[in-house]
Amino acid sequence: MKKSAGKFNKIYAMQLATIFIGFVIFGFSENIKGPAIPRIQFDFMLDESQLGTLLSLNALGYLIACSFTAFLTKKWGIKWVTVAAFASMAVSGILIYFSHHYTLFSASYFLMYIGNGMLEIGLAILSARIFVRNTGMMMNMTHGFYGLSSTVAPLIATGLMTVTIAGHTLDWRGMYLVMLLLSVIPIIITLFSTFPGDDISHEDRIPLKALLKDRVLWLMVLVLTFGVVSELAVGGWLVNFLEKAYNWDTVSASGMLSIFFLCFALARLLLGPLTDRIGFVLSLIISSGFSALCTLAAILGGESVAFLFAASGIGIAMIYPTVMAFIAKRYPKGSDTVITFTVTLMGIGSVIGNYLIGGITGLVKHTVGEDSPTSLLRGLQAGYGFIGLCAALCAITGLILYVHLYRRKEVI
Repeated sequence: MKKSAGKFNKIYAMQLATIFIGFVIFGFSENIKGPAIPRIQFDFMLDESQLGTLLSLNALGYLIACSFTAFLTKKWGIKWVTVAAFASMAVSGILIYFSHHYTLFSASYFLMYIGNGMLEIGLAILSARIFVRNTGMMMNMTHGFYGLSSTVAPLIATGLMTVTIAGHTLDWRGMYLVMLLLSVIPIIITLFSTFPGDDISHEDRIPLKALLKDRVLWLMVLVLTFGVVSELAVGGWLVNFLEKAYNWDTVSASGMLSIFFLCFALARLLLGPLTDRIGFVLSLIISSGFSALCTLAAILGGESVAFLFAASGIGIAMIYPTVMAFIAKRYPKGSDTVITFTVTLMGIGSVIGNYLIGGITGLVKHTVGEDSPTSLLRGLQAGYGFIGLCAALCAITGLILYVHLYRRKEVI
């Protein structure tokens, strides 16, 4: 018995290491782009609308990955899907380094997001299978590692871009190469791990047709989509906003983004247990509402309350892991299908969201007048205001979901 218990603990430890380190790498790959985007924009001479389109097209790679990862998981198992995800991210880092033409860069970035999509689905499915107790706390804790790596990612990225090796400055291409090659570490861990749940029979799985009739699932899709659009947009647009709207230098702007992710990480690590106590849906309403208030107040209040941009991370941090915890509890035998379905539709929202932020910024700037000294500021405020609006819509949709579940006495 002791031997088997020791064996179980070792396997569980390897599974946790895969999840935790996986989220660390995921956080790096998602959020090193903040300091790099202004330089990418300069090197390829992109305007705000083109930048929004670029981010949207790459979110499309993430979306495509979400659509086929569940199928590959059933065919290959989570182990090899996870290895493939990390490998594609490492390869994309090499390709980005050699991308001196926009076409190759776009394709390389696209590949990175395919890896990100595969990784997120794989880690979410694995977490749902493993964390059967204290689900909300464990989901938030594991996602907290994403927040921790996201906290230091902008600062590391900013520092690496200035590093000179043999007379050659790494710049943003070299920075991406170094950071994405870290994916080799979890590949090694994953190869020595085993994973549960791949042996669930097809008869025990909930069919997709039955899930599509569930109104709760559609409401949860909206909650997740609005919340994640608001979350991911900060990594891509906050540094750009602070540099161009308030003339902050890159170090200061990246520092604010790091504080955002510090609030983000601490909220998941420290507030996660509260989601199990007060309920998942109520937690979603409170946290997304708080994030919306902070974001909109930061925009309206001006530079003096810019710290509220960072504070918004406390609320928005709770959305994704709490939704995953809700899914794990409500659909224990259909979590693979539900996670894939919700995250795929979330990906569509992310494509549209990034495009709208860039489009709104460009439209308002043009409407105010290119010659006006405030045109860029107003455009950026409008575009970033959409991020706050998404957080508010997340809270409103969560409230509708709560009322629906309350009437059916199914509140989780």
